[in-house]
Amino acid sequence: MTIKRILEDKGRDVTTMSADVTLAEVAKLLSERRIGAIVLTDGEGGVAGIVSERDIVRVVGKSGPDSLKQSVKDAMTPRVVTATEDMTIDQALVLMTERRFRHLPVTDADGRLSGFVSIGDVVKRKISEAEAEASNLRDYIHTT
Repeated sequence: MTIKRILEDKGRDVTTMSADVTLAEVAKLLSERRIGAIVLTDGEGGVAGIVSERDIVRVVGKSGPDSLKQSVKDAMTPRVVTATEDMTIDQALVLMTERRFRHLPVTDADGRLSGFVSIGDVVKRKISEAEAEASNLRDYIHTT
């Protein structure tokens, strides 16, 4: 099973913002959309960074509430690890677990954003696979 399959099922919509907004603007959008991270894009559809709710909490915890007036560039992760659509869900799960992040932008061969998966999307797919395999094994056992 690949990342492409997850995107086909859940859709390819990605919430993005430009990297010149404030942390308060990002926090507001995260809250409104009930999501955990936003991909920051450059002017050409590429990934400039990513910022999560954890990033915002870290900055506010360190510098106080006035830090929400700062540019998102102060809190974002600028070197974003991305996936490709042909990556397997097992590879994505290992990557996300080892690198300790919950959100993975998906890019095409040109580096343009083509989707977004969360650890929840990947785990949900793994559970579905395990349930299907268990069902197939039960059916096999009952027919032999």
